[in-house]
Amino acid sequence: MTAAYNTRNKEIERAVRLLDIVASVAAFLIAFYGRDILVVSEAPLDFYNHVALLPLLLALLLFFLSRFRAYKILRDATPAGVTWAVFRALAVTLGALFTLLFFLQIEYVSRIMILLFAGVVFVLLLLIRLGAYTYFRRGFQSGRYSWRVMIIGTGDRARRMARTLRDEADWGVKIACFLDPDPGRVGDQVDGVPILGTVGNISVFLKNHVIDEVIIALPRSLLDDVHPIVEACEEEGVKLQFMADIFDVAGARVGFSRIGAIPLISIEPVALNTRKLYLKRGLDVTLTLLAMPVALPLIALAAVAIKLDSPGPVFFLQERVGLRKHPFKMFKLRSMYTDAEERLKELEHLNEAEGPIFKIRDDPRITRVGRFLRKTSIDELPQLFNVLRGEMSLVGPRPMSVRDVELFDRGIQRKRFSVKPGITCLWQISGRSDLTFEQWLELDLEYIRRWSLWLDIKILLQTFPAVALGKGAQ
Repeated sequence: MTAAYNTRNKEIERAVRLLDIVASVAAFLIAFYGRDILVVSEAPLDFYNHVALLPLLLALLLFFLSRFRAYKILRDATPAGVTWAVFRALAVTLGALFTLLFFLQIEYVSRIMILLFAGVVFVLLLLIRLGAYTYFRRGFQSGRYSWRVMIIGTGDRARRMARTLRDEADWGVKIACFLDPDPGRVGDQVDGVPILGTVGNISVFLKNHVIDEVIIALPRSLLDDVHPIVEACEEEGVKLQFMADIFDVAGARVGFSRIGAIPLISIEPVALNTRKLYLKRGLDVTLTLLAMPVALPLIALAAVAIKLDSPGPVFFLQERVGLRKHPFKMFKLRSMYTDAEERLKELEHLNEAEGPIFKIRDDPRITRVGRFLRKTSIDELPQLFNVLRGEMSLVGPRPMSVRDVELFDRGIQRKRFSVKPGITCLWQISGRSDLTFEQWLELDLEYIRRWSLWLDIKILLQTFPAVALGKGAQ
């Protein structure tokens, strides 16, 4: 949705939020004085002690109203949906407030007054939303708030743009007219909207019609000279936008930037929120540091057992393919004999796994201690150092070896390189080595599609019982 629509939506949200604050203060005063009227047998309440609670109450209420989408009142809003959003926000606010009062042992605040406040403010918040919903919907229907758009082009892309504007805009959108480079199309209609002229006459149409925004939806072959369109929009003070899919690439995230005076359109394969990625990194570092007091002694004990069991180094470093296919050295505790890599070619014909990965159930290259380390996943603990170095995350698609990557037979398999690899992921809690390669890959792609911080937390919580039970471990 365009920035103009978002700006108007934010203006509505700010107006409703301001009314919420006024209503909350009014409800607080009504509840304070109403309590003294309803409960005459008790001593009057201290006004200043209670009004000091108001900032906290407002902060909690506004936060949870936003959290439960009580400000999204225009598109697809229903009375039941709005009521439920306000009720949940108010219920959680009261729960949080009463919890704080309990743990801080604040006895002087009247619980009856708080409950009266909840009843009054609930009604006022609903009335505000009902009024705003009715007022703005009538404005949409009358055309008073319609955002008038001129679309340049009449092909499939232009039709898709028009349908999307009508379907997705929170504010009312009116497609005022179409213009087309082909004079032969003038006078026709596109979904009931007239094609009023050619691109060459855009200055005349902008002067004679009320247009809020012009959107260029021409195919790339017709974008050789858009200077007249840009110049006409600048002269009339009309916002101009280009459809960003001019290269017919279905990117998950389209971004805009500038290098010097050169504007750039970027198309990223995965829609990742930069702020959330910073939070994910912070979560990785925090949890890894908290795990170190447990992990380091286990690594030390395993190191002693490895040395006593077979000759060779304690750690095994293997080159793996990471984010955007950058190679890195992944740390593991050695669970195989030192000649394991050389013997791999001899055993290729025994591979029991489908796809590019190599797995055999009774791999003769694994040491006695190594089998235990793999069964308990202790051999993976040194990868916490990869997490601290920023090469891996706690949760993400498993990093693959160069050998496995070279055997990929489908391009989509490489989408896993658009995110940082991890120690655990959906495959870890879904069967691990019991899964086929295709199932493993599908789980990785599902993780990329569904990624959120909450999903990471759920995977981490489910990883511990999966490892403890040794499900699918080899």
